[in-house]
Amino acid sequence: MNYQQKRTITSIIGTVAVFTVYYIYVIGKLNAAAVTLDDVKFFAVTMLTFIGIGIAVTIAVQVTFHILFSVSVAVHERGRDGKELEGAINAAMVEDERDKLIDLKSMRVTFIISSVGFVAGLILLALEHPVGLALNILFGAAGLGTVAQDVSKLIYYKVR
Repeated sequence: MNYQQKRTITSIIGTVAVFTVYYIYVIGKLNAAAVTLDDVKFFAVTMLTFIGIGIAVTIAVQVTFHILFSVSVAVHERGRDGKELEGAINAAMVEDERDKLIDLKSMRVTFIISSVGFVAGLILLALEHPVGLALNILFGAAGLGTVAQDVSKLIYYKVR
């Protein structure tokens, strides 16, 4: 498994963790009757908060991954001097045209899933369902799109 695949797996784990915590929190509030699906302000504030948390988690996970990856390359190449070791780490992390093409192809998956979620949210609003439900569909589609993008990256790496 190469650097890109490992990085993608860590990204999936971070995204799934953030969205799982979000939905556990929201469902807990709904079950406790502390909030209703019509409380737009609650959902807006909670989603904005979790977007910030998601950004922080993504940064922390990627920094930790890069540190651990560099350490693993250093352990594997332990007989080399500093410059050779740095070269080996940089060579393992290089992003070529294939990686960029895979990123572009997998990005389409995100757009498709996010667009379907947007249309589903609009349909729910047109059918006079609560706004909170539509917002959660939109938010979930964004998260699902991100995970699907990363999964499609892994599939593209396996195929090519």
